Amino acid sequence: MTVMVALLRGVNVGGHSKLAMSDLRDVISSCGYKDVRTYIQSGNAVFTTSTRSSSAVAEDLRAAIALRTSVNTEVIVRTRSELEKAVAGNPFLARGADPAQLHLVFTSERATLSGLDIPSYAPEAAIASGRHIYLLLPNGIGRSKLAADIARTKDATGTVRNWRTVTMLLEMMSKTV
Repeated sequence: MTVMVALLRGVNVGGHSKLAMSDLRDVISSCGYKDVRTYIQSGNAVFTTSTRSSSAVAEDLRAAIALRTSVNTEVIVRTRSELEKAVAGNPFLARGADPAQLHLVFTSERATLSGLDIPSYAPEAAIASGRHIYLLLPNGIGRSKLAADIARTKDATGTVRNWRTVTMLLEMMSKTV
């Protein structure tokens, strides 16, 4: 069995795209996935599957959520191995950054920061690597101009999680099968 995490974009944020986590667990289970657990109310679910393709699972879940609920959202899926590599590859941790200032953007395709002059956002910083963008946001994400500008780019669909959530999801995955 492959352990995966589904990350829903924009669920239960600012009163929009409301989706109870019990409903999310039911939808995921109805797709045939097992050992389904959610974490906080922002659309994070860990589960097991015999399917190995995270992109196929993402499309399956996106369609099932849209069909069974009133929420039409993007779904990003990572395997445990993919999330482990993303966590281990955080360049800001290697530089001694405070984990409370870190965020990770999960993208559906190769992540880029094209068109953005990253040094001009200092002390904020961003580094794209594979299907992830690592963010260093010393003043948080709420007022971050860099995070807002990245969200406006059309390079790839994505969703962001703070570092605490990322590591908690990895911990949950590590305890699953």
